[in-house]
Amino acid sequence: MIITHIKADGFRNLREIDFVPEPGTNIIFGENAQGKTNLMEAVWISTGEKSFRGAKEKDLIAFDKDKAEIEVGFRDSVREQIISITLSKNSREKRILLNGVKLKSMSELLGKLLCVVFTPEDLELTKGSPERRRDYLDRCISQIKPLYSGVVTRYEKVLAQRNAVLKNIYLGISTRDELDIWDEQLAKPCAYISMMRCAYTNVLNSSASRLYESISRSREQLRLEYLSTVFNNLRGRSDYKTAMADEYIELLRSLREEDIRFGFTQAGIHRDDMGVYLDSMPVKDFGSQGQNRSAALCMKLGQARVLYSETGDRPVVLLDDVLSELDKYRREFVMGEFTQSQTFITCCEGERLKGKSVEMKQGRLG
Repeated sequence: MIITHIKADGFRNLREIDFVPEPGTNIIFGENAQGKTNLMEAVWISTGEKSFRGAKEKDLIAFDKDKAEIEVGFRDSVREQIISITLSKNSREKRILLNGVKLKSMSELLGKLLCVVFTPEDLELTKGSPERRRDYLDRCISQIKPLYSGVVTRYEKVLAQRNAVLKNIYLGISTRDELDIWDEQLAKPCAYISMMRCAYTNVLNSSASRLYESISRSREQLRLEYLSTVFNNLRGRSDYKTAMADEYIELLRSLREEDIRFGFTQAGIHRDDMGVYLDSMPVKDFGSQGQNRSAALCMKLGQARVLYSETGDRPVVLLDDVLSELDKYRREFVMGEFTQSQTFITCCEGERLKGKSVEMKQGRLG
């Protein structure tokens, strides 16, 4: 997959960007706070994902502008396409076009423009919270199965309703019987998401473990495992509409009194995690900083491999100031992985990298 052009104006500090990148390596250099990361973020938003900075959409529009505009042209193994996004301060409605056709939501862009983004924060993936690893898994799966994100959203809405009922029961406003309907509505989405996360973790484990074997020179073995709070064994299961859903309902009912006392749902995909182990020991607890970074790096590199394997298109790679966080060996390891991928790299002016170099200064590309 190749990005053929990037246009942006009014997106954060970006001004009149009209960039035709090379199919290989593209280097965006410049001093801090000039807009390098903003350009990466604009491309990432065009994939249908939320900002990797966690920003709200209203914060993506420049202070002195009424709207932010992004246009990204790209070519996959089949055809050329164009994504256009307009965010307006004066209206909550976004204007999202794919090849000139208006889309209802950003999620309809998922699976169109395939990108993998690396940021310095990603190097803390193994040490961060379980929520971060859950979000990571959900983003990875959504790139391959775009409809998956809608199931996650539905689960979250039903979970919020169930938690509200739990609090009301404790306050004497609602009755216990009201939980039955929410238990049933939670069951199938929970079972489906659990099944998909486990299956993806197993595939990712295969790629990431091989990568870690290379980066560690076979000194250690990396293993990823999905840790469910609901199911004892998920491997090979596909009965999410029947037996798996029934198991979750039974578990919810067995925990009902405790849930009421605590005021929230204790078991479900919102409490799950992905275990990351080196030689059977949790890397977040026993690994060094270097081991944690190498494990996180291999997970992200593995993500790119899985995406290529599942879709047949090599994803565009966005390396946002991440190479400066790595030693020489790991930098070379990362770049060696992406010799056949289009890559965008942001870095400071002093760094020497091979590729098409363009300077970013005050939101403009020179």
